[in-house]
Amino acid sequence: MRVSVHVIGRPRHAGLADAIQEYEGRAARYWPLDIVEVREENARGLDGGVVKEREAQRLLDRIPGDAVVVACDPGGTSQDSEAFAAWLHAQREAARSVAFVIGGAFGLGTSVLTRAARRLSLAPWTLPHEVARLVLAEQLYRAGTIVRGEPYHK
Repeated sequence: MRVSVHVIGRPRHAGLADAIQEYEGRAARYWPLDIVEVREENARGLDGGVVKEREAQRLLDRIPGDAVVVACDPGGTSQDSEAFAAWLHAQREAARSVAFVIGGAFGLGTSVLTRAARRLSLAPWTLPHEVARLVLAEQLYRAGTIVRGEPYHK
């Protein structure tokens, strides 16, 4: 089982980049973790839908064919940390790779949402994609501690 996080662009804010790196490093202690950053589309003069689909194609091109795709989407279902940890643990036990996908400034394109086996809401609000990446990384780390029965260290 591998866990991959597919995102548009790199974090621009140094503080967020440091926090993301910290939590992705922590999460990698529990799950074999791959981070895949794809190029952000230049949106100048383009419709948001066109931008989303171009970015979606870049994301889909990098997702392993056998992975369970989870679209991080505000319209998805939410779950608490324990339920998320149990789901991720079940994927590991079934030897399934999981690919989490976070869209860019305009969100995820229809082609990614169609390919996704599930949609996961990281918060009831729309989050900037860098913040969504941080939230997901923290929850992957927290899920690892829950599965192993370890205390959560801040």
